[in-house]
Amino acid sequence: MQTRPLKTDGLTQQILEAGTGPLVLLIHGFPELGISWRAQVEALAAAGYHAVAPDMRGYGGTDKPAGADNYTALHLVGDMVDLVRALGATECVVVGHDWGAPIAWHCALLRPDLFRAVAGLSVPFQPRRPGGPPTPAMAVLSKRAGLGDLYINRLQAPDAHLAFDADPATALRKMFWSYDGATSDADQSTGFLPPGVSMLEQVPDRATLPPWMSPEHFADYVAAFTAGGFEGPVNWYRAMDLNWSLTAFLQGRMIHPPALFIVGERDPVRHYSGAHEAGMADWLTDLRDRTVIPGAGHWIQQERPDAVNAALLSFLDAVSAQRGSKS
Repeated sequence: MQTRPLKTDGLTQQILEAGTGPLVLLIHGFPELGISWRAQVEALAAAGYHAVAPDMRGYGGTDKPAGADNYTALHLVGDMVDLVRALGATECVVVGHDWGAPIAWHCALLRPDLFRAVAGLSVPFQPRRPGGPPTPAMAVLSKRAGLGDLYINRLQAPDAHLAFDADPATALRKMFWSYDGATSDADQSTGFLPPGVSMLEQVPDRATLPPWMSPEHFADYVAAFTAGGFEGPVNWYRAMDLNWSLTAFLQGRMIHPPALFIVGERDPVRHYSGAHEAGMADWLTDLRDRTVIPGAGHWIQQERPDAVNAALLSFLDAVSAQRGSKS
Protein backbone atom coordinates (compact mmCIF):
# COMPACT_ATOMS: atom_id res chain seq x y z
CA MET A 1 0.00 0.00 0.00
CA GLN A 2 1.10 3.54 -0.64
CA THR A 3 -0.26 6.95 0.29
CA ARG A 4 0.06 9.84 -2.15
CA PRO A 5 -1.59 13.14 -3.08
CA LEU A 6 -3.46 13.28 -6.37
CA LYS A 7 -4.53 16.50 -8.06
CA THR A 8 -8.04 16.46 -9.50
CA ASP A 9 -10.07 19.23 -11.12
CA GLY A 10 -11.66 20.32 -7.87
CA LEU A 11 -9.03 19.73 -5.20
CA THR A 12 -6.01 17.72 -4.13
CA GLN A 13 -7.00 14.37 -2.66
CA GLN A 14 -4.83 12.11 -0.56
CA ILE A 15 -5.32 8.46 -1.43
CA LEU A 16 -4.33 5.09 0.01
CA GLU A 17 -3.97 2.55 -2.79
CA ALA A 18 -2.64 -0.84 -3.78
CA GLY A 19 -2.96 -3.32 -6.62
CA THR A 20 -3.64 -3.27 -10.32
CA GLY A 21 -6.74 -4.26 -12.26
CA PRO A 22 -10.35 -3.05 -12.18
CA LEU A 23 -10.73 0.07 -10.05
CA VAL A 24 -12.60 -0.06 -6.73
CA LEU A 25 -13.12 3.18 -4.78
CA LEU A 26 -13.61 2.91 -1.01
CA ILE A 27 -15.31 5.95 0.57
CA HIS A 28 -15.04 6.43 4.34
CA GLY A 29 -17.49 8.10 6.69
CA PHE A 30 -17.49 10.17 9.90
CA PRO A 31 -15.18 10.40 11.77
CA GLU A 32 -12.86 8.23 9.70
CA LEU A 33 -10.18 8.43 7.02
CA GLY A 34 -8.95 6.46 4.03
CA ILE A 35 -6.94 4.33 6.48
CA SER A 36 -10.18 2.82 7.80
CA TRP A 37 -10.09 0.66 4.65
CA ARG A 38 -6.58 -0.76 5.10
CA ALA A 39 -7.79 -4.36 5.40
CA GLN A 40 -9.97 -4.00 2.30
CA VAL A 41 -7.25 -2.29 0.24
CA GLU A 42 -4.90 -5.16 1.05
CA ALA A 43 -7.43 -7.92 0.33
CA LEU A 44 -8.78 -6.39 -2.89
CA ALA A 45 -5.30 -5.73 -4.23
CA ALA A 46 -4.31 -9.34 -3.54
CA ALA A 47 -7.40 -10.48 -5.46
CA GLY A 48 -6.51 -8.51 -8.59
CA TYR A 49 -8.21 -5.16 -8.09
CA HIS A 50 -6.87 -1.59 -7.97
CA ALA A 51 -8.16 -0.54 -4.55
CA VAL A 52 -8.17 3.19 -3.75
CA ALA A 53 -9.35 4.78 -0.48
CA PRO A 54 -9.25 8.58 -0.49
CA ASP A 55 -9.38 10.92 2.45
CA MET A 56 -12.63 12.62 1.53
CA ARG A 57 -13.19 16.36 1.13
CA GLY A 58 -12.62 18.03 4.52
CA TYR A 59 -10.67 15.10 5.97
CA GLY A 60 -7.05 14.14 6.57
CA GLY A 61 -4.65 14.97 3.78
CA THR A 62 -7.33 16.15 1.33
CA ASP A 63 -8.24 19.82 0.81
CA LYS A 64 -10.77 21.37 3.19
CA PRO A 65 -12.81 24.13 1.50
CA ALA A 66 -14.55 26.57 3.84
CA GLY A 67 -18.33 26.69 4.17
CA ALA A 68 -21.01 24.01 4.33
CA ASP A 69 -22.16 24.92 0.83
CA ASN A 70 -18.95 23.30 -0.46
CA TYR A 71 -19.90 19.91 1.00
CA THR A 72 -23.04 18.97 -0.88
CA ALA A 73 -23.60 15.50 -2.31
CA LEU A 74 -23.04 17.00 -5.76
CA HIS A 75 -19.57 18.19 -4.73
CA LEU A 76 -18.73 14.83 -3.17
CA VAL A 77 -19.94 12.76 -6.11
CA GLY A 78 -18.04 15.15 -8.37
CA ASP A 79 -14.88 14.53 -6.35
CA MET A 80 -15.22 10.80 -7.02
CA VAL A 81 -15.84 11.36 -10.74
CA ASP A 82 -12.70 13.51 -10.85
CA LEU A 83 -10.75 10.87 -8.94
CA VAL A 84 -11.69 8.08 -11.36
CA ARG A 85 -10.49 10.24 -14.26
CA ALA A 86 -7.27 11.22 -12.49
CA LEU A 87 -6.55 7.53 -11.87
CA GLY A 88 -6.80 6.88 -15.60
CA ALA A 89 -9.93 4.72 -15.40
CA THR A 90 -13.18 4.91 -17.35
CA GLU A 91 -15.32 2.98 -14.87
CA CYS A 92 -15.17 1.56 -11.35
CA VAL A 93 -17.06 -0.09 -8.53
CA VAL A 94 -17.78 2.27 -5.64
CA VAL A 95 -18.06 1.19 -2.00
CA GLY A 96 -19.06 3.49 0.85
CA HIS A 97 -19.37 3.25 4.63
CA ASP A 98 -21.34 5.53 6.97
CA TRP A 99 -21.49 8.96 5.25
CA GLY A 100 -19.53 7.38 2.42
CA ALA A 101 -22.50 5.09 1.72
CA PRO A 102 -24.89 7.89 0.66
CA ILE A 103 -22.14 9.25 -1.58
CA ALA A 104 -21.58 5.80 -3.10
CA TRP A 105 -25.35 5.37 -3.63
CA HIS A 106 -25.51 8.76 -5.33
CA CYS A 107 -22.51 7.96 -7.50
CA ALA A 108 -24.49 5.03 -8.89
CA LEU A 109 -27.68 7.09 -9.05
CA LEU A 110 -26.13 10.02 -10.95
CA ARG A 111 -23.43 8.32 -13.05
CA PRO A 112 -24.31 4.67 -13.68
CA ASP A 113 -22.20 4.88 -16.83
CA LEU A 114 -19.10 5.42 -14.70
CA PHE A 115 -19.92 3.58 -11.47
CA ARG A 116 -20.82 0.12 -12.76
CA ALA A 117 -21.68 -1.37 -9.37
CA VAL A 118 -22.16 -0.09 -5.82
CA ALA A 119 -21.89 -1.41 -2.27
CA GLY A 120 -23.07 0.41 0.83
CA LEU A 121 -21.98 -0.44 4.36
CA SER A 122 -24.02 0.44 7.46
CA VAL A 123 -26.20 3.16 5.87
CA PRO A 124 -28.91 2.08 3.39
CA PHE A 125 -29.96 4.10 0.37
CA GLN A 126 -32.36 6.85 1.40
CA PRO A 127 -34.30 8.31 -1.53
CA ARG A 128 -35.25 11.95 -1.66
CA ARG A 129 -38.66 12.42 -0.12
CA PRO A 130 -41.12 15.18 -1.05
CA GLY A 131 -42.55 17.52 1.56
CA GLY A 132 -39.55 19.52 2.68
CA PRO A 133 -35.93 19.24 3.81
CA PRO A 134 -34.91 16.42 6.18
CA THR A 135 -33.63 18.06 9.36
CA PRO A 136 -36.90 19.81 10.34
CA ALA A 137 -38.74 16.55 9.73
CA MET A 138 -36.20 14.67 11.87
CA ALA A 139 -36.68 17.17 14.70
CA VAL A 140 -40.47 16.82 14.60
CA LEU A 141 -40.38 13.02 14.57
CA SER A 142 -37.84 12.85 17.42
CA LYS A 143 -39.88 15.21 19.58
CA ARG A 144 -43.14 13.40 18.81
CA ALA A 145 -41.58 10.07 19.84
CA GLY A 146 -40.11 11.57 23.01
CA LEU A 147 -36.61 10.47 22.07
CA GLY A 148 -34.77 13.77 22.50
CA ASP A 149 -32.73 15.29 19.68
CA LEU A 150 -31.23 13.21 16.91
CA TYR A 151 -27.52 13.99 16.92
CA ILE A 152 -27.78 15.08 13.26
CA ASN A 153 -29.94 18.02 14.34
CA ARG A 154 -27.42 19.02 16.99
CA LEU A 155 -24.65 19.06 14.38
CA GLN A 156 -26.47 21.75 12.41
CA ALA A 157 -25.28 24.38 14.91
CA PRO A 158 -22.50 26.57 13.46
CA ASP A 159 -20.28 25.86 16.48
CA ALA A 160 -21.03 22.12 16.76
CA HIS A 161 -17.53 21.12 15.67
CA LEU A 162 -15.81 23.09 18.43
CA ALA A 163 -16.46 20.49 21.13
CA PHE A 164 -14.67 17.89 18.99
CA ASP A 165 -11.81 20.24 18.15
CA ALA A 166 -11.22 20.95 21.86
CA ASP A 167 -10.07 17.37 22.52
CA PRO A 168 -9.87 15.23 19.35
CA ALA A 169 -8.52 12.16 21.16
CA THR A 170 -11.42 12.06 23.63
CA ALA A 171 -13.99 12.80 20.94
CA LEU A 172 -12.73 10.03 18.67
CA ARG A 173 -12.38 7.52 21.49
CA LYS A 174 -15.95 8.14 22.65
CA MET A 175 -17.45 8.00 19.17
CA PHE A 176 -15.68 4.81 18.18
CA TRP A 177 -16.57 3.12 21.48
CA SER A 178 -20.23 4.13 21.59
CA TYR A 179 -20.96 2.79 18.10
CA ASP A 180 -18.90 -0.41 18.38
CA GLY A 181 -20.33 -3.90 18.36
CA ALA A 182 -18.33 -4.96 21.44
CA THR A 183 -19.90 -2.20 23.55
CA SER A 184 -22.87 -3.23 25.72
CA ASP A 185 -26.45 -2.33 24.81
CA ALA A 186 -26.60 0.03 27.76
CA ASP A 187 -23.53 1.95 26.63
CA GLN A 188 -24.10 2.00 22.88
CA SER A 189 -25.39 5.27 21.49
CA THR A 190 -28.92 5.33 20.10
CA GLY A 191 -28.22 8.52 18.16
CA PHE A 192 -30.72 10.46 20.29
CA LEU A 193 -29.65 13.00 22.92
CA PRO A 194 -31.57 14.17 26.01
CA PRO A 195 -32.20 17.93 26.30
CA GLY A 196 -29.12 19.76 27.52
CA VAL A 197 -26.78 16.79 27.04
CA SER A 198 -24.20 16.98 24.26
CA MET A 199 -23.13 14.17 21.97
CA LEU A 200 -19.84 13.71 23.86
CA GLU A 201 -21.32 14.22 27.35
CA GLN A 202 -23.72 11.35 26.73
CA VAL A 203 -20.80 8.90 26.38
CA PRO A 204 -19.18 8.00 29.74
CA ASP A 205 -15.56 8.98 30.34
CA ARG A 206 -14.69 5.32 30.93
CA ALA A 207 -15.04 4.71 27.19
CA THR A 208 -12.05 2.78 25.87
CA LEU A 209 -10.69 2.00 22.43
CA PRO A 210 -12.64 -0.78 20.67
CA PRO A 211 -10.92 -4.19 20.55
CA TRP A 212 -9.96 -3.77 16.88
CA MET A 213 -8.39 -0.33 17.33
CA SER A 214 -4.67 -0.48 18.13
CA PRO A 215 -3.03 2.50 19.88
CA GLU A 216 -0.92 3.08 16.76
CA HIS A 217 -3.95 3.12 14.45
CA PHE A 218 -5.78 5.44 16.84
CA ALA A 219 -2.78 7.77 16.93
CA ASP A 220 -3.08 8.18 13.14
CA TYR A 221 -6.69 9.33 13.55
CA VAL A 222 -5.85 11.70 16.38
CA ALA A 223 -2.98 13.26 14.44
CA ALA A 224 -5.16 13.81 11.35
CA PHE A 225 -8.09 15.37 13.21
CA THR A 226 -5.83 17.46 15.43
CA ALA A 227 -4.23 18.93 12.32
CA GLY A 228 -7.35 19.24 10.16
CA GLY A 229 -10.14 19.74 12.68
CA PHE A 230 -13.76 18.64 12.55
CA GLU A 231 -15.35 21.61 10.79
CA GLY A 232 -15.08 20.11 7.30
CA PRO A 233 -16.44 16.70 8.37
CA VAL A 234 -19.34 18.28 10.28
CA ASN A 235 -20.13 20.40 7.22
CA TRP A 236 -21.30 17.19 5.51
CA TYR A 237 -24.18 17.20 8.03
CA ARG A 238 -24.82 20.91 7.67
CA ALA A 239 -25.30 20.48 3.91
CA MET A 240 -28.15 17.95 4.28
CA ASP A 241 -31.00 20.39 3.73
CA LEU A 242 -29.10 22.02 0.87
CA ASN A 243 -28.72 18.55 -0.66
CA TRP A 244 -32.48 18.18 -0.57
CA SER A 245 -33.03 21.49 -2.33
CA LEU A 246 -30.47 20.70 -5.03
CA THR A 247 -31.73 17.23 -5.88
CA ALA A 248 -35.37 17.72 -6.87
CA PHE A 249 -34.38 16.34 -10.26
CA LEU A 250 -33.70 12.98 -8.59
CA GLN A 251 -37.18 12.64 -7.11
CA GLY A 252 -38.38 9.08 -7.70
CA ARG A 253 -35.22 7.96 -9.46
CA MET A 254 -33.95 4.43 -8.80
CA ILE A 255 -30.49 2.85 -8.70
CA HIS A 256 -29.98 0.33 -11.49
CA PRO A 257 -26.33 -0.89 -11.27
CA PRO A 258 -25.74 -4.11 -9.29
CA ALA A 259 -25.83 -3.34 -5.58
CA LEU A 260 -24.79 -4.86 -2.26
CA PHE A 261 -25.65 -3.82 1.30
CA ILE A 262 -23.71 -4.93 4.39
CA VAL A 263 -24.65 -4.00 7.95
CA GLY A 264 -23.65 -5.03 11.45
CA GLU A 265 -26.32 -6.77 13.47
CA ARG A 266 -25.66 -4.41 16.40
CA ASP A 267 -25.10 -1.22 14.44
CA PRO A 268 -26.75 1.64 16.39
CA VAL A 269 -27.51 3.44 13.12
CA ARG A 270 -30.24 0.86 12.60
CA HIS A 271 -32.21 2.66 15.35
CA TYR A 272 -32.95 5.49 12.93
CA SER A 273 -32.36 3.96 9.47
CA GLY A 274 -34.23 0.69 9.86
CA ALA A 275 -37.19 1.70 7.70
CA HIS A 276 -34.86 2.63 4.83
CA GLU A 277 -33.00 -0.66 5.22
CA ALA A 278 -36.25 -2.63 4.96
CA GLY A 279 -37.35 -0.73 1.85
CA MET A 280 -34.13 -0.77 -0.15
CA ALA A 281 -35.34 -3.34 -2.65
CA ASP A 282 -37.98 -0.82 -3.78
CA TRP A 283 -35.23 1.55 -4.93
CA LEU A 284 -32.32 -0.72 -5.92
CA THR A 285 -33.49 -2.65 -8.96
CA ASP A 286 -30.52 -5.06 -8.88
CA LEU A 287 -29.88 -5.59 -5.16
CA ARG A 288 -27.76 -8.75 -5.16
CA ASP A 289 -27.50 -9.32 -1.43
CA ARG A 290 -28.18 -7.83 1.98
CA THR A 291 -25.63 -9.19 4.43
CA VAL A 292 -26.08 -8.82 8.20
CA ILE A 293 -22.90 -9.63 10.13
CA PRO A 294 -23.68 -11.12 13.57
CA GLY A 295 -22.46 -9.15 16.56
CA ALA A 296 -20.89 -6.37 14.50
CA GLY A 297 -21.48 -2.71 15.23
CA HIS A 298 -21.07 0.36 13.07
CA TRP A 299 -17.33 0.30 12.19
CA ILE A 300 -17.97 -2.85 10.26
CA GLN A 301 -15.04 -2.97 7.84
CA GLN A 302 -12.65 -2.56 10.77
CA GLU A 303 -14.56 -4.70 13.28
CA ARG A 304 -15.11 -7.64 10.93
CA PRO A 305 -12.60 -7.25 8.07
CA ASP A 306 -12.64 -10.90 7.03
CA ALA A 307 -16.43 -11.04 6.72
CA VAL A 308 -16.59 -7.72 4.88
CA ASN A 309 -13.75 -8.70 2.55
CA ALA A 310 -15.45 -12.00 1.72
CA ALA A 311 -18.75 -10.29 0.93
CA LEU A 312 -17.10 -7.59 -1.18
CA LEU A 313 -14.94 -10.02 -3.14
CA SER A 314 -17.88 -12.32 -3.85
CA PHE A 315 -19.86 -9.33 -5.14
CA LEU A 316 -16.97 -7.91 -7.16
CA ASP A 317 -16.09 -11.23 -8.74
CA ALA A 318 -19.73 -11.88 -9.68
CA VAL A 319 -20.10 -8.42 -11.24
CA SER A 320 -16.82 -8.80 -13.14
CA ALA A 321 -17.78 -12.28 -14.39
CA GLN A 322 -21.18 -11.04 -15.54
CA ARG A 323 -19.66 -8.13 -17.42
CA GLY A 324 -17.10 -10.44 -19.02
CA SER A 325 -19.84 -12.75 -20.26
CA LYS A 326 -21.63 -9.83 -21.90
CA SER A 327 -18.57 -8.38 -23.64
